[in-house]
Amino acid sequence: MILRIRFARGRPIQRKQGKNRHVALAFGSLLTPLALMAYVLGLWRLASDMGMAGAFVITGVFSHWQIWMAIGGLLQLFAWVLNRYGYFADFQMPRVLMFHQRPPRSAVLPRRKISTR
Repeated sequence: MILRIRFARGRPIQRKQGKNRHVALAFGSLLTPLALMAYVLGLWRLASDMGMAGAFVITGVFSHWQIWMAIGGLLQLFAWVLNRYGYFADFQMPRVLMFHQRPPRSAVLPRRKISTR
């Protein structure tokens, strides 16, 4: 006996930019509370160092307030970028942040003709 399973056709592949804006908005909205939690942990550690709060429970590399503030800043930056991408259709990343999209050196400099005299 041969059993054939037929699946319904899914959506066709979209070949346009901005097809995942709803996913970017979802992740952007989730990163903002995570950044706030990182800021709170950083302030707790700073207050603990100054003797204004109880002992900080995390040990190791993540026991420094500077690490938590940097993590909070990076999370907030990522949330901002994702929200901008999700809301605006014409958002372009700043060229400074796009290291991997630099044109090859031959495309930047014009080629010289070498004479064979």
